[in-house]
Amino acid sequence: MNATKILLAAALCTCASLSLAAQVTVTMRLIDSNGIGKSVGTVRIEDSMDGGLVMLPKLNGLSPGPHGFHMHESASCEPMEKEGKKVAGLAAGGHYDPDKTGKHEGPAGKGHMGDLPALVADAKGLASERLMAPRLKVADLMGRSLMAHEGGDNYSDEPKPLGGGGARIVCGVVK
Repeated sequence: MNATKILLAAALCTCASLSLAAQVTVTMRLIDSNGIGKSVGTVRIEDSMDGGLVMLPKLNGLSPGPHGFHMHESASCEPMEKEGKKVAGLAAGGHYDPDKTGKHEGPAGKGHMGDLPALVADAKGLASERLMAPRLKVADLMGRSLMAHEGGDNYSDEPKPLGGGGARIVCGVVK
């Protein structure tokens, strides 16, 4: 084989490996204590060449401002009962925390692996800013759910638990 054919073969292999990078698109739906509602868009997720995840949300209908965003343990967006009251998205379980850290330290911290960067909706309620999750791979998300909360997230358990994001309002199951 001459040098040109070797370079061409190497280039084709590189392109093939790039196109095989893991990716998934998750449909995100409104949720409340009665169940799962209409779609508000999608989040395309792919493994980054530098490690971690690239998340590309295309969401609408959110209130303007930051929204806590997390990967939860279970592949469900259904409500469940807690203390005699139905709670939106509670069947998703808690934040994904395979190392059992019990800490809420944000996407680059050493706490929950499910802590993701906040979604930020513009004045029209659109969230489309690219997000990076440096400690995760697409394979980590499979069989889990993504959850957005009504408010922002300070990545601390003070003054309110789990960053103070409040109610679960949007959810999608990763398949």
